[in-house]
Amino acid sequence: MPTPPCPCGRSESYEKCCGRFHGGTAAAPTAEALMRSRYCAFVQGDASYLLRTWHPRTRPARLDLDPGMRWTGLEILDTADGSAFHTTGTVTFRASYRGGSLHERSRFERVDGAWVYVDGEFLN
Repeated sequence: MPTPPCPCGRSESYEKCCGRFHGGTAAAPTAEALMRSRYCAFVQGDASYLLRTWHPRTRPARLDLDPGMRWTGLEILDTADGSAFHTTGTVTFRASYRGGSLHERSRFERVDGAWVYVDGEFLN
């Protein structure tokens, strides 16, 4: 039986894709990869990964995820900067959930060499 693709939308399995970031065996190499891994963490209910990859300046003290939330898909609409050669980047995406979708432009920065989520702007 084939392994299902990662919830982030890539064709690789969760273990080969976002699972290695969640498990700490690799770090997201780009802002988009971090965005995808954070979406996957919401799907998996992994609040500790979300907090770990949140900029210390904007990180909440705690994160309570809704166990009833069912994320159903991620669409990357645009990226700006955020590669290995940048210190900042933005990713615009639409994350679908049962009953609706979230459209956001997220900002990312590097802290001690690692990409972290700074904040986001909700779009229509």
